[in-house]
Amino acid sequence: MLRRLALAAGALSAGAVMLLAVTGCSSTVALDPAKDANNPVCAEVSVRLPDSISGQDRRWTDAQATGAYGDPASVFVSCGVDVPGPTSELQCITLEGIDWLVDESQAPMMRMTTYGRDPAVQVFVDTEVVSANEALANVGIVSGVRMIPAERACISSDELPE
Repeated sequence: MLRRLALAAGALSAGAVMLLAVTGCSSTVALDPAKDANNPVCAEVSVRLPDSISGQDRRWTDAQATGAYGDPASVFVSCGVDVPGPTSELQCITLEGIDWLVDESQAPMMRMTTYGRDPAVQVFVDTEVVSANEALANVGIVSGVRMIPAERACISSDELPE
């Protein structure tokens, strides 16, 4: 008899809930697509997502313009999330020429959202498993995000904590 197990994994963006669905021996990470996931540029980002991030292999997801890595999933990528405006609430860092707003409010989970690019890309990382720096500096993530032209930049940026 097959049993199904669903575990809440966290949120990619306000109101979006990720669920890990396990059926028998196969697993798919169930995610809600971002509001602007059907943006053609998100397709460009998606095809550049890497096969692995920091030793965590990519897994199937059931939502457009998303990626998940690790088992259990420890890195989530979503294109088309709400474009953030300027803020003094979140730290802004620049890594590989890309500006990211860093939200550590759900530590050890860290949410990084591109700043100054439309559509926005969000990377949600369990920093007890994967370094946020390694996730954001991954060649696939960098090449995908660079497909989105930068329209604004951080006034001053910091280094991302390890």
